[in-house]
Amino acid sequence: MTDTVLQKIVAATGNETVDKAQEIVTEITQAKVIKALLLVLAAYLILFFIDKVINWLSEQVPLLFRLKVKQSLPFWRAFCLSFFGFLICNLFLDLSPNNVLAVTGTVAVALGFAFKDYVSSVIAGIIGLFENPYQVGDRVKIKEYYGEIISYGIRGIRLQTPDDNIVSIPHNQIWTEAISNANKGAVEAQTVAEFYFAHNIDVEAVMKILYRVAQTSKYTQLKLPILVIMDEKPWGTHFKLKSYPIDARDEFIYQTDLVKRAKQAFAKQDFSYPVLPPQPIDPSGLPTSESLPR
Repeated sequence: MTDTVLQKIVAATGNETVDKAQEIVTEITQAKVIKALLLVLAAYLILFFIDKVINWLSEQVPLLFRLKVKQSLPFWRAFCLSFFGFLICNLFLDLSPNNVLAVTGTVAVALGFAFKDYVSSVIAGIIGLFENPYQVGDRVKIKEYYGEIISYGIRGIRLQTPDDNIVSIPHNQIWTEAISNANKGAVEAQTVAEFYFAHNIDVEAVMKILYRVAQTSKYTQLKLPILVIMDEKPWGTHFKLKSYPIDARDEFIYQTDLVKRAKQAFAKQDFSYPVLPPQPIDPSGLPTSESLPR
């Protein structure tokens, strides 16, 4: 694998460029190796300290500033890694301007061949810091994964799903995948609760109950709009209650609260629910997918 990469580098850049790349490597001594190991250890400890302090501080500040504090974490991580990376390189390389310019093309070709996907993710992560398709604390959906971004690294992000699973996703997904962002740096994220009734339902009564349920929930951010919309289906009437929790992390607790309290209110009314036509059964004993309502 290494020999193949070297052959491609030589073919692309020529022997002279490779020789220049070798010239910038200084003498490797035991003292330099020990210093490099100490710098790696220091970088690891400082990164660990930064993660702990930023996450602790984000939970201590007012809710309005929680995400602002968390979103500074990628900057401090990148700064720390760049600083210690430069110190380590300076131990083993003669980083004069002429040498850096001479070897830049060679390094670029080597990285392109050997670490194409990794470099693509790193570049996407740097671009992501400026374009902000997502940040720490955002609730996003990438492919089939949905959850809160709890870490923004150089190569990728870590997503915590509602099932409390941690999913690692490389940054280069932003080149090809659609990214759905529920709160885009805000503390609140819209929550949707859905309800179904028969066609002869008292629409005004249902909408009044749903508005009241959202307005009286202890989780609702009353500064943001509460909206009830409806849609007619062949088998019944579909209602959606759209509102915002005070804290996006309470999304599913909030949705459960809305549904529970709405059903308690509906139970006191003489509301009729949709009656589906008889559904064909497949040999396994389950309804077929074509027979299920849409």
